[in-house]
Amino acid sequence: MTMAGNLRKVTGLGRVGGLRRVARLTRRRPRVDLSHHARSPLGSSVVNCVTYRDGVRTPEGGDPVEAVARMRRRGAGFVWLGLHEPTDHEFAGVAELFELHPLAVEDAIEAHQRPKVERYGETLFAVFKTVCYVEHEELTATSEVVSTGEIMVFAGQDFVITVRHGRHGSLGPLREGLESDPAQLAKGPSAVLHAIADHVVDDFLSVIESVQEDVDHVETEVFAENGARVDPGRIYQLKRELLELRRAVVPLGRPLEELATRPFRVVDPEIRAYFRDVADHLLRATEQIAAFDELLNSILQAHLARVTVAQNEDMRKITAWAAIIAVPTMICGVYGMNFDHMPELGWRYGYGLVLGVIAVGCLALHRGFRRNGWL
Repeated sequence: MTMAGNLRKVTGLGRVGGLRRVARLTRRRPRVDLSHHARSPLGSSVVNCVTYRDGVRTPEGGDPVEAVARMRRRGAGFVWLGLHEPTDHEFAGVAELFELHPLAVEDAIEAHQRPKVERYGETLFAVFKTVCYVEHEELTATSEVVSTGEIMVFAGQDFVITVRHGRHGSLGPLREGLESDPAQLAKGPSAVLHAIADHVVDDFLSVIESVQEDVDHVETEVFAENGARVDPGRIYQLKRELLELRRAVVPLGRPLEELATRPFRVVDPEIRAYFRDVADHLLRATEQIAAFDELLNSILQAHLARVTVAQNEDMRKITAWAAIIAVPTMICGVYGMNFDHMPELGWRYGYGLVLGVIAVGCLALHRGFRRNGWL
């Protein structure tokens, strides 16, 4: 089907309540940035639709169909369409308009994908995991430390489609930053793809800095005087959250390497160097996560060792006191057998002598145990 046919078909969908109806509502009501968990008051997943020419935002926009038609009649510029958690029905018209591959469309709607870069004809499909640090007053065995989401990017010769999943990862500030650098934005959709990758990796580094504070806090508590009483569930929970962060960060290395080295028609050659820089930052994030994991393993082992040492000290104290108590127990047990003929039973000072022997024996044992560090 020709592009003109696609435009007519999508325009027809708009008459029955599709993209064109949403665009009319967008013109009448304020645009909403879905950085929060609620969906748009418009009842639509469309967050924004903007056209750029020579790196400058044009006053046109709103209706994706009209924006694409005007941009392609001029033969220059590109369209940036942003969506938030679209449904099959909401995304069907977009997929038809931009001739997106069904497999990529399915991944963009369903989410829960690994970071990757795939090429479908002249369109690149990239998946990025987004992360956010969850603030908490105190780390517990059930605390959520890292929250994840996803950003899917379709990049073609004259369009960029971003599909965001999750309650965080708003691209509004990113869009404003790009618009303040027209020279970079003039490089086309690949500049937007790089900016998103750079934004995601910068968030990785920011979250890692916050996680480091939790790791340092746990380390300080474990090696404190009463570190044996620290709940090991807190350390284990932090390791689980670190694993969630690793799943978002580590798999992105291969896609960034491909974007930096493989010649994609959509990616401007000058942008590849920028992807190499992002890959370097990602490598630093990966190394820090690996270091945190090793450190948490060491902290957990040290905590278990301190618990074992504390238990051994308790057992030595119990053993020492049991040995001290055994002296009067033994002597009193002997004289409690009620035989008629026992040494010193009729002696006037026998009772005091026995008590003296018990006291001397107990004091001698107590001093010996103290000298050996058992008490």
